[in-house]
Amino acid sequence: MRQDDVLYLNAELSPAEQRAVQRRVVAGELHRVRAGIATPLPEPEWPALFKREKARVLAALFPDAVVAFRSAFDGMVGNTIYLAAGYRRVVELPGLKVSLSVGAGPVDGDTKIQGRQLYFPSRERMLLDAMAPPPRGNDPAYPRNISAEELEERLISICDARGEPAFLALRDRVKVVGALLKTPKTRLDELDRLMGAILGTRPDRKMATTLGAGRARGYDAPRMDLFHKLVQALKVEELPRITDVAGAPPASTHFAFLESYFSNFIEGTEFEIGEARAIALEGRISELRPKDSHDIQGVFEQARGPAWRARGITDIRAFDETLRERHALMMAARPEVLPGEFKTVRNVAGNTTFVEPRLVVGTLREAGLLLHDVDAGLPRALLAMFIVSEVHPFNDGNGRLARLVMNSELSAAGELRIIVPTLYREQYLDCLRELTRAARTEPYLDAMTNIQRWTAAFSYGDLDATIDLMRRCNAFERSLVKHRLLWPEGGGELLT
Repeated sequence: MRQDDVLYLNAELSPAEQRAVQRRVVAGELHRVRAGIATPLPEPEWPALFKREKARVLAALFPDAVVAFRSAFDGMVGNTIYLAAGYRRVVELPGLKVSLSVGAGPVDGDTKIQGRQLYFPSRERMLLDAMAPPPRGNDPAYPRNISAEELEERLISICDARGEPAFLALRDRVKVVGALLKTPKTRLDELDRLMGAILGTRPDRKMATTLGAGRARGYDAPRMDLFHKLVQALKVEELPRITDVAGAPPASTHFAFLESYFSNFIEGTEFEIGEARAIALEGRISELRPKDSHDIQGVFEQARGPAWRARGITDIRAFDETLRERHALMMAARPEVLPGEFKTVRNVAGNTTFVEPRLVVGTLREAGLLLHDVDAGLPRALLAMFIVSEVHPFNDGNGRLARLVMNSELSAAGELRIIVPTLYREQYLDCLRELTRAARTEPYLDAMTNIQRWTAAFSYGDLDATIDLMRRCNAFERSLVKHRLLWPEGGGELLT
């Protein structure tokens, strides 16, 4: 027995050690807290001690009990601990209240806490506990049961974090554990229906949260909230309307090349400007990089060609199909990314996880209904671009597609398309991240209207002259530490 212990539990001691503790209690060296528990600490310090040594105390007093209900759902936080044991009782301890209920002992999947005779339930058992009806006299200050909203949100977070195959496997294991625990069939069926609704197979199941309702109907509800916020901002904000200065050849052809060059550069398809020019305008495919060459051509053709250049979204019901068709043409040289087919595996960029594959079509269709809630031209273009960027519906090519959709909306309204030069890449991506993560619309609207004004400051009739002027404005530079994007007029004014 260690002499520096501040908590002595008979359950952890040999008979000889227990007798030694008893002698110290009689001698006044230790305080008896209750039968089988002693400490040298003064009484005011007992609550903090019991909270700190919670697992030891509970394992000693209630061996083979299983953490249950809200205590399992919340990870044993709080001063009230719910345990499943073979009897019903409420035990008051210093700083802790233990509520015991009749329930099965540990079953397959339950795990020991700190290697002691106290068990934490499997995720399956925790979910089944969460479905249990509240008992009479449930403490309103700290109810043992979990609300429908809490359970729905937890299930959705599990599905999103682990993926749908793992969620399906969890759903199957719930039935197995439910049989071991002799869970009533009605409770098992209700949990199964709820998990099915989250997977989108039970759209008839009434959900408790907006998030859950969206999942049941097949769309990403938080993303739709974000799109609605952007719509409101676009309705209120007075955006500039800049007439297209490159609407006819040769200016439109030159503009399409620069649009494709910079759009591909943003995504990492980097060519020297002369080589990219030969690819787009002369059809010279690089023998060393044929697929990258076709990426240049894929954006260029849609930015220039009459079939796509000014093809806005006129039929919101066909929004998703229009995206498929555009993507299939743009990525035709990359069969490995499945051109025109929506993703089947979730995609992630940094800390952002985009819309789940199962929710892509539903989210695009719901979001498509918003397109005609804003004015044609720049407002609709910015909404369409953000929808595609945020859903990220394909395995690859989403950024380029989003900018093509944006620019087509601008051309359809006779407004100037937008070029995002290399040096503006970080500002462009940052404003998208701000909108995605913090729902801040101002940086997005400011950045995009600013870069459209910059785009309008050039004349596109002479491609050599335009490239030379853009070079002098630092458009092709990469380092924001060393360079600032300049306006053509005057050559020295910073773009802020």
